[in-house]
Amino acid sequence: MKISTKGRYGLRIMTDLAVNGADCCVSLKDIAEREHLSEKYLEQIINLLSKEGLVKSVRGAKGGYHLTRPPEEITVESILKATEGSLAPVACAEDNGKCENYCDCVTSFIWTQIYEATLSVVSRITLRDLAERSIATEKSGLECIKK
Repeated sequence: MKISTKGRYGLRIMTDLAVNGADCCVSLKDIAEREHLSEKYLEQIINLLSKEGLVKSVRGAKGGYHLTRPPEEITVESILKATEGSLAPVACAEDNGKCENYCDCVTSFIWTQIYEATLSVVSRITLRDLAERSIATEKSGLECIKK
């Protein structure tokens, strides 16, 4: 499974909102500048997040976006599902064996295990975890060492 830019940028938008929007709304322009991303593309992603009820927009001079729930109540799973749709590597992994070939397919158990492992990780990591990691990384001033 490969997470698209929508999923990756969705996580970055939501983390930015968790870090910078505790007491106020955050403009998409500010997020785009901090994250070095296209504001136009972020508009598409924020719409997906809004449709899923993860963020809310506020109009006006001090408007922008804010989280609809505390960061500890929003999981990476919910953000990725809003931006990516299904996280299953193949359709049969999430349809509980409804595929007509499920029982005869020698690989079906692989797809189910991959899906369950993915859900195990993304369902336990919260937006608060990401925000805390972001703040710690920023405070430490450590540079990323690429492999």
